[in-house]
Amino acid sequence: MVAAASCAAALPALAQSGLGASVEVATDERRRGISWSDGQFSPAASVSVGVPFGLDLDARVTGTRGDPRHGGADAVADLTGGFSREIGGGLRLNGLATGHFFAGAAERLDYAEVGVGASFALGPAEVGVDARYAPDQRAIGGDNLWVGARARLGVPMTPFTFNASVGRSTGSVDDERRAARLRPGGDYTDWSLGVDHILGPLSLGLVYTGTDISDVVDPPFANARHTGDKVTARVAISF
Repeated sequence: MVAAASCAAALPALAQSGLGASVEVATDERRRGISWSDGQFSPAASVSVGVPFGLDLDARVTGTRGDPRHGGADAVADLTGGFSREIGGGLRLNGLATGHFFAGAAERLDYAEVGVGASFALGPAEVGVDARYAPDQRAIGGDNLWVGARARLGVPMTPFTFNASVGRSTGSVDDERRAARLRPGGDYTDWSLGVDHILGPLSLGLVYTGTDISDVVDPPFANARHTGDKVTARVAISF
């Protein structure tokens, strides 16, 4: 978690340049329905800098708690460059490129992916579709495509926001043991349903996630113990 501490130490100086930042802790770091922290509490810190022409640079460090999925890594740093553009009528388009870098892994397991998305907002409601694609890389044993849809509704005159999502992960397999990192048991569907309570900079969240993953042999990197239904909680403070 040295990188997280470095980010925190840099916050006062960077804040003067329009930086956004947050720190948080979750009962389990789950992405696309599967755990990235071996089912344990996971701290995280992130910073975001807006640059001209609608571009954003983001860095997030998350504890992975020695998760076998990522070769026993202690943490992952997600470095993202992205853009978003409002094209009128509540419609927004976005694109991004992300590198995932794992600290303390038993072998080199870093990988990259790109993504596009579109969302439509009407009052307190928003719906969107997204796609994320990781080209064929040795660290993930092939390529990986995730396509999903999401919805969000802020309840007027209350601090509550409800959200839901569904996604599908598919891809090719060059190395079964490494492909199990992102698709344990093969192609699968994930879903989530959650609620956030937002009071100024403080956000409290509760989310149920699930998948249709079954019959996982649990080779190295699959970590089949943490691919099923689960309710997790998260608390975050933004600056």
